[in-house]
Amino acid sequence: MAENSATRKIRHRGRFEQIGIYLVKFMRLFVYQNDWKVLPMAIVIAGLVSLVVRRDFFVTMEGTLKGALALSCIAIWNGFFNSIQVICREREIIKREHRSGLHISSYIVSHMIYQALLCLVQTVLTIYTCKMMGIKFPKEGLFSNWMMVDVGVTVFLISYSADMISLWISTLVHNTTTAMSIMPFILIAQLVFSGGIFQLPAWSNSISKLMISHYGVRCIAAQADYNNRPMVTAWNTLVKMENNDLEVAFTLDELMVMLNDDENDNVVKLLSTNDIGKKIKDTLKDYNVDKKVIVNAIIQVIKSDPQYEAMKDQKITIFKVKVKDVINAIGRDRVRDYLQYTTAQATQNPNYAFTEDNIARMWLAFLMVIALFATLSVVCLEFIDKDKR
Repeated sequence: MAENSATRKIRHRGRFEQIGIYLVKFMRLFVYQNDWKVLPMAIVIAGLVSLVVRRDFFVTMEGTLKGALALSCIAIWNGFFNSIQVICREREIIKREHRSGLHISSYIVSHMIYQALLCLVQTVLTIYTCKMMGIKFPKEGLFSNWMMVDVGVTVFLISYSADMISLWISTLVHNTTTAMSIMPFILIAQLVFSGGIFQLPAWSNSISKLMISHYGVRCIAAQADYNNRPMVTAWNTLVKMENNDLEVAFTLDELMVMLNDDENDNVVKLLSTNDIGKKIKDTLKDYNVDKKVIVNAIIQVIKSDPQYEAMKDQKITIFKVKVKDVINAIGRDRVRDYLQYTTAQATQNPNYAFTEDNIARMWLAFLMVIALFATLSVVCLEFIDKDKR
């Protein structure tokens, strides 16, 4: 009788005591069931992504946006794969222990603590790997003296949010095969509807706002001061074209139309733009000759030529010059700075504002996601005894 009483007492431990018991269990699983493999995987993924984005991240608008999306995807990947199988793989054990006195809330809280520690270690490894691979983080952040810490908080919250969503999915499915089959679709949805790189149609805005990648990209781009970075696409495109010829040409017929254009008076405007033209105008003025008379005379002479009909569709090159010669004549630095500044001004996004309020709102959104899906996990798992499969 005493033995049965002791057994019953162990089975019905308090909620807080059960949290400690299951936390120790998860630590053992981390060591003995190879759950530790998610840590080196986080390093490898961060290293590969850093090779792609390290040159432009925190440097240009385009590079910053790509880097924000890449870092968000790393965190989401880590979070999803941390917990997608942890509940469904031991569903029968949970069901049996629940009937013996397991508190589902204690079980989920112990998972939350364990997963938070796992996400924290992955975040440290990710940020450190990015730094070692050459990503140049700005020195100071908005909330701390180190930008890496600020970005690290965001990466942790993204990863932990994804972790809680994945934990919830693991409470719904009944085997690991189904769980792993669902994962690619969720990852693709997070990538496509992030709103970072792909231009989304208006109907998808509401879907985008449900994605943690949407808030992840916004938060990291804001922390990287996206709006104050130069935009280099236009300048890089112009540099690629600098060996191309810049040519202005008209057909003889088009030139005649321009000469005979009374409304726009193109010839008069042309004469007003250079020294030779001004001298011609002054000469005509001295002789009291209407310049339009001279223009009309020129037109008549050209059109009376027997070869005019045969030649009127032929192109006449007014001038031809290489793009790089024009750039060099204006000044490469002036052209580059002008293009980068004007295109950057036109591309600024208020969602990426470098302010504490903006970033704090994104962090709050992550905390709400974490709380929501942790609660849903408890609710869904409470009905595990009714599972007949």
